[in-house]
Amino acid sequence: MTSQSLSPEDKKYLLELARTAIKQAIEHQPPPDIDLSILSTVLKANGASFVTLTIKEQLRGCIGALEAYQPLAVDVREHAIAAALEDYRFPPVSAGELSTITIEISRLTHPMPLTYSGTDSLIQNVHPGIDGVILSDGFRRATFLPQVWEQLPQPEDFLNHLCSKMGSNPDSWRKKHLDVSIYQVEEFHE
Repeated sequence: MTSQSLSPEDKKYLLELARTAIKQAIEHQPPPDIDLSILSTVLKANGASFVTLTIKEQLRGCIGALEAYQPLAVDVREHAIAAALEDYRFPPVSAGELSTITIEISRLTHPMPLTYSGTDSLIQNVHPGIDGVILSDGFRRATFLPQVWEQLPQPEDFLNHLCSKMGSNPDSWRKKHLDVSIYQVEEFHE
C-alpha cells in the first residue's frame, strides 16, 4: 500500500468497532459513536473499505466502497452494518448468529485504470492473489477483492465469474473491451 499502513492498534480498534456496530444494529440500537479527535491519522483520513462476514469460512455478507469518501473508521462502521443487514444475497444476520460470525476488513488502495490491448494482455496484467479487479460495462460494474483469487486462482475463471457478478455473460471480457481497474488491499480479520 502506498499510504501509511494500519498499526496493530488501528486494526484491533476497527475490528471491535465493526463487531459493536453489527451487534447494536441487530439490537435496533444506534451505531457506536466515533470520536475522530482521539483516533490515529490513518483512521481519521478518508478511506475505502469492504467488510466481509463469514460463518465457518462461508460467506455471510460483504459490503464496501471502492472510493474513499469518508473517514476510514466511519466507512468500516457503515459497511459492517450493511454487510450484516443489507447484503441482498443473504437474510439479515440474526442475534443468534453473531457469536459464530468472523469479521474481515479490507482497506483498499485507490483503484487505478488498467490499460490492455486484448484478452491475452488483460490476463497478463492482472496479478492473481494481489489485485482486486473492477469491471465496468456501461452502467454495470462489479468487483472481486484480491481474496477471491483463493477460490478462483485462474484469471480466466476469475474474469468469467466477475462478468457474471456484473450481470453480463461470463465471456463478455473476451468479446468486448471492458473498463478495468485494479487495486490492492490491506486485509485483516478476527
